[in-house]
Amino acid sequence: MKKSSFRVFVLAIAGVAFAAGPAVAADAGAAAYKLTSTLKAGGDGGWDYATLSADGRLLYVTRTTHTMALDVLTGKIVADIGGQQRSHGVALVPDAGRGFISDGKGASVLIFDLKTNATIGKVAASDDADSIIYDPASDRVLVFCGDAHQMVAIAPDVNPTGGQATATIDLGGSPEFAVADGNGKVYVNIADKDEVAVVDTKAMKVVARWPTGPGRRPTGMSMDRATRRLFVGCRNNKLIVMNADDGKIVSDFPIGAFVDATAFYNGLALASCGDGTLTIIREVSADKFELAQVVKTELGARTMAVDARSGTVYLPTADLTFPAPSASGQPPRPKPVAGTFRILVVSSRQGPAPAP
Repeated sequence: MKKSSFRVFVLAIAGVAFAAGPAVAADAGAAAYKLTSTLKAGGDGGWDYATLSADGRLLYVTRTTHTMALDVLTGKIVADIGGQQRSHGVALVPDAGRGFISDGKGASVLIFDLKTNATIGKVAASDDADSIIYDPASDRVLVFCGDAHQMVAIAPDVNPTGGQATATIDLGGSPEFAVADGNGKVYVNIADKDEVAVVDTKAMKVVARWPTGPGRRPTGMSMDRATRRLFVGCRNNKLIVMNADDGKIVSDFPIGAFVDATAFYNGLALASCGDGTLTIIREVSADKFELAQVVKTELGARTMAVDARSGTVYLPTADLTFPAPSASGQPPRPKPVAGTFRILVVSSRQGPAPAP
């Protein structure tokens, strides 16, 4: 997420009455999620995307100039990977034994060893390297570079000292998050165009552009691969459900202010918002959705990672201060209070899966 977006965050929060009250369930059969615990991580720096390991044990969270790996079962920090100028996201490729961290200010991707968490090198990307995912169909790590309007593809086994990207694609606008369908298509939110770009990762080219309809400034993106439905979180407080085959808008729902992530788990689509709300909608069928629940979280909890086994949700946040506007009237970037960084744990009534 871009630095300028934090300034928008100030305005968004200013317009929200943050007396959210108790969690609201749509009906008795709702998901019944609630905030169950908090993991105190501490440390300095802001934060951006959160990524959970496949076994649900380690949570990687970028912290501006470093990236923390936190054991969610013990709450302990097991690694703190340095060497970034402005980190944004983490992609994990277990088969290659490597992790990849996007560094927007450094226009690069840092590569680390998944066993030791030691840094093994860097590869050049493009300006404002932001969100990052792994696409199994092309076997490429894909980096989405906002200012450069590009998608950069990197082989997981790239030489970490001097290796180069295998492809660079012009996206025609500023990308935010993306999701891969696993069959050779990647869907990318183009925030400044209010559209989703469809990339064929075998041909490495954009093959379609679909407007997000009532949604403006799309950011968070996730997918139900079985029904081929995309869940697009938009900054005008909308969650858009889109058909991944033709771009048709299937449904839309109101959500909180400053959404930065969406996720899909077991028939539920979730949208985490910086105003301290987590909206959950239920997929009744491929073309029918309903509100399941709105969970009160905390101010600033705008990104998340969801355990694919249990549905447990992890949301980073911290205490925030809001400096006075500058003489020009430009709202300043909110600042996290040092040492207050934490991970909120939101769980369903079924509780978390047992330890591996």
